[in-house]
Amino acid sequence: MTGSKQEQLQAIISDLRSAIPDLRGAMIATVDGLPIAQLFTDNTDGNRVAAMAATALGLGKRINDTLGTGDLSEMSVAGLDGQVYIYAAGRKGVLAVVAPSGMNIGLLNMEARDAASRVTSVL
Repeated sequence: MTGSKQEQLQAIISDLRSAIPDLRGAMIATVDGLPIAQLFTDNTDGNRVAAMAATALGLGKRINDTLGTGDLSEMSVAGLDGQVYIYAAGRKGVLAVVAPSGMNIGLLNMEARDAASRVTSVL
């Protein structure tokens, strides 16, 4: 992949949205909670989402450490109108994906895990 890291990461988000057009949004952030690349269908505040995704990832890691379940790879938060999936992207990044209710979770996980792997290689 060519271009700056920012361009490469934005391309990963764009590719994910192309693969799953029903997504309500996707974001790549640092583990410190800083947004790097994002694409939302509404006026979602990327700074807030980045901070919350990084916090959730940190909490998930602590839960896994406490319970001895190994390194955190992903986690989800479900609501009545959709789900948020958070994927670890190496030691430096986090991928957050917002999906509507009824989403094909197998397809989502396949595409998002691939995207998280690509983010890891860029970061």
